[in-house]
Amino acid sequence: MKKIELYDTTLRDGSQTEGISYSVADKIKIARKLDELGVAYIEGGFPGSNPKDRMFFEEFKKHPLKNAALTAFGATRKAGVAAKDDPVFAAILHSGVRVATIFGKSWDLHVRDVLRVSLEENLEIIRDSVKYLVAEGLELIYDAEHFFDAYKHNRDYAMATLLAAQDCGARLLCLCDTNGGTLTSQLVAVIADVQKNVKLPLGIHVHNDLGLAVANSIAAVEAGCVQVQGTINGYGERCGNADLIPIVGILKLKMGLDCVTDEQLKELTEVSHFVSEISNMKQADNQPFVGKSAFAHKAGVHINAVYKNPKSYEHIEPERVGNVRRILVSELAGKTPILTKAEELKLQLKKDSPDTKRVVKLLQDLEHEGYQFEAADASFEILVKRALKQYKKFFELEGFRVIVEKRQKGTITSEATIKLKVGGVQEHTSSDGDGPVNALDNALRKALKGFYPVVSKMHLSDFKVRVLDAKDGTAAKVRVLIQSQDERDSWTTVGVSENIIEASWLALVDSIEYKLLKDGAVLPHE
Repeated sequence: MKKIELYDTTLRDGSQTEGISYSVADKIKIARKLDELGVAYIEGGFPGSNPKDRMFFEEFKKHPLKNAALTAFGATRKAGVAAKDDPVFAAILHSGVRVATIFGKSWDLHVRDVLRVSLEENLEIIRDSVKYLVAEGLELIYDAEHFFDAYKHNRDYAMATLLAAQDCGARLLCLCDTNGGTLTSQLVAVIADVQKNVKLPLGIHVHNDLGLAVANSIAAVEAGCVQVQGTINGYGERCGNADLIPIVGILKLKMGLDCVTDEQLKELTEVSHFVSEISNMKQADNQPFVGKSAFAHKAGVHINAVYKNPKSYEHIEPERVGNVRRILVSELAGKTPILTKAEELKLQLKKDSPDTKRVVKLLQDLEHEGYQFEAADASFEILVKRALKQYKKFFELEGFRVIVEKRQKGTITSEATIKLKVGGVQEHTSSDGDGPVNALDNALRKALKGFYPVVSKMHLSDFKVRVLDAKDGTAAKVRVLIQSQDERDSWTTVGVSENIIEASWLALVDSIEYKLLKDGAVLPHE
């Protein structure tokens, strides 16, 4: 099986994403997770440019990676400075790595307008830089920056820059589509021509400005490249870099190429989510292979077929990449997911029973009003149990009031007062909160904890509001999703209303009642 080298540059290119800023500790955690995944090369950063990257490399002198080769990044030497005197090279050598990746100018436009040196002097800079680092005992990967644009404008000079790096000891030449503007067919044609003129193995490094980064990376491998550079989740400047997550899945599962082991492949989803979390970036639900929606089925026809044979609507088994199949409950889904969910809840429903038809009708009516149960399994369970008359009310609301007060030069305070009955016993209480929903949550649990102590072991962990029809302005309906959790698990509930407080209350009540249901709480005096 042909071996493809995975080269990850999340810690450098990925850190250039708008909104991402990695600490040294963040970078160390990501590097170790990538090492577990089986990435061959991990580009740790640019030690010649900032103290943070220098600190990062110091950590790995003491605790090296187990599998991957840690790589230090830099540019070719400065014009007019000998390689042995260049501070960037000094930092690379001090970093303690055995592999260095340096980029050089391939495009005559950059040589003239950015470096502002002659074309011949740029070739000498490349030769001198590569020769020096190789002589110092480093494995040298040469990144030909802007190579595909360079080739279009001056093919012969672009080729000359590759030969300069090759002749002075580079181990691999990586062709870079730095502006991300090359079409796949053009990229393949250029690679074919390069292979006729160089002896070294080739790598590919593409950006996603046309949305083609993954496709171009795969096409480059098909054209003969043996190394693929990219970032986890496609993070990177502008529109990002090639996303290594789907690239790994395609190489391994669709092309049969050796890049990670089968066991490492099962970590793909975890790695993607891990890096997303540390980067403080929302995970894309529709990300191929690893997204929450990658194996989610909503349409009734699809769901029915998947139950009969998953291959009917899934291109791989989700477990192979560490993901799971999800069946979404919605107005489009028909009876199948409802029957499945009922079976999970140990409720007796038959396909053509009046109960099933009633649940389907209720679900469709509620979704027409703006409810959405795809992400609110807890509210769906309560909905089904109410429809089947297998639900007991744990309390009855008599009324609530929420006061929001802002005093001059003071902070905004919220207070909620609640009146309710539990088993015929009236409870009247109030509580403060950071906002009206937090105050309501505190007051409701305060009123109930004397009757149901388990409510003190749960808390609200997330709160989302979506306006359903913005054209109605302040009279628009809103949908509130509330995530709650206890020491064992988490669950999500939903509420819809023209009033955000009422929508929040509906979701809060479902959240509390779900906790009581799952813990087997009983009404007082039962």
